[in-house]
Amino acid sequence: MSQKVALVTGSATGVGRACAVRFAKLGFAVAVNYSKSEADAAETAELVRAAGAPVKVYKASVGDDAAVRAMVADVVATFGGLDVLVNNAGTTHFIPHADLDALTDAVWDDIFQVNVKGAFYACRAALPHLQARRGNVVNVTSVAGLSGQGSSIPYCASKAALNCVTLSLARAFGPAVRVNAVAPGPILTRWLAGREAHVAKYLEQAPLGRAADPDDIADAVIYLATGTTLTTGQVLVVDGGRTM
Repeated sequence: MSQKVALVTGSATGVGRACAVRFAKLGFAVAVNYSKSEADAAETAELVRAAGAPVKVYKASVGDDAAVRAMVADVVATFGGLDVLVNNAGTTHFIPHADLDALTDAVWDDIFQVNVKGAFYACRAALPHLQARRGNVVNVTSVAGLSGQGSSIPYCASKAALNCVTLSLARAFGPAVRVNAVAPGPILTRWLAGREAHVAKYLEQAPLGRAADPDDIADAVIYLATGTTLTTGQVLVVDGGRTM
């Protein structure tokens, strides 16, 4: 069988980068995607190469359906197929939940275009190729979609929607393709820079008492992608027990 292939959206930094490197170490060819962070994406690609895997970098906003379709088509043409799609790309606006007037249509549309429609676009484009290899999808959502606590109300709503999309697509894509999600709590990436005190307070009720690092989330992504064959339509919470 030809080499397995993983496409990780939003893999210039953080969780996406950790996943890309982990797939490389497992022998996958890796497609690295970014929308703005070109230098970081190049660094991710170098880490993938250092792990011994073929890699190609794609600049595309997942919120652009045509760009996503073109990216997936090129991944398949370059590497011969697609086995795993990780929908990690995401965006937010940090807006206090009580500041309702700040929740403009532009804010709602920006967040939902990337976090929900973008993941759907990638799943739709990837489906026939995943079916051909009996592959799978892992969506990176958030405990914000379960608890309603997060960077903004639209962000929480978008992640709740993506959790639901995960379940819907698991039904639609079976039996050939599995679809699951990982719902992280706070992750120590540049997204949370300057908000460490807020994170520490949030984690006071977490039995494990610490935030995730990107590799903690990559553990769960890799498990759902490669470590199970009978798991689909599941949202795996990885937050040190804060949400239970």
